[in-house]
Amino acid sequence: MIRRRVAVAVAVLVLLVGFAIARAGTALTVADPLQKADALVVIGGRVPFRAIRTAALFNEGVAPEVWLTMGYRNAAEVEMERLGVRPTLEHVYSQQVLERLGVPTAAIHVIPVRNNNTATEMRTIASYARQRKVARVVLVTSDYHSRRVRTLWRKLVGTSPEAIVQYTDAEPFDERRWFADAADGWTVSREWFGLLNAWLGFPVRSEHW
Repeated sequence: MIRRRVAVAVAVLVLLVGFAIARAGTALTVADPLQKADALVVIGGRVPFRAIRTAALFNEGVAPEVWLTMGYRNAAEVEMERLGVRPTLEHVYSQQVLERLGVPTAAIHVIPVRNNNTATEMRTIASYARQRKVARVVLVTSDYHSRRVRTLWRKLVGTSPEAIVQYTDAEPFDERRWFADAADGWTVSREWFGLLNAWLGFPVRSEHW
């Protein structure tokens, strides 16, 4: 009888673990109802996909301008500059994508602050929005990054200004079989670590927080 109960318990545990693994990728994707906004924001990372989605939303008339954020000045950039090589920064590529897809140069604004991670990026965007007296922004990111973006905004910024999260699913990421690919596995692990860190009150902080 005891062995049977143990076997049943193990079977249930295996099913629960299997369900959690299967859902770990799909649970990362969220989106808010799309509304008119004051600005569209390309969240840093994964050029050109996020910029492509943002350009489409701009051309649909969702917002009159697009904001780009800047990544942190990392060790690779510093070393390239020391060697006399001028690196092309990510937001420059994103701007070129936006312009190629019909977004006027005058409608594109680069927020002049370097950001070390998504948390600092949310704060930078919120501060810029308040300076420009903007009430609502649309944050455009990747599908797997959307839950963390929304979670961080709500925890660090709140509801003023309001943020609507939209995503692109054009990137090569398999949310249902993420465990079968090393890159997808790393992506899912990173996103869940970031979410847990936020939910626990940011016990792990970056050097440049």
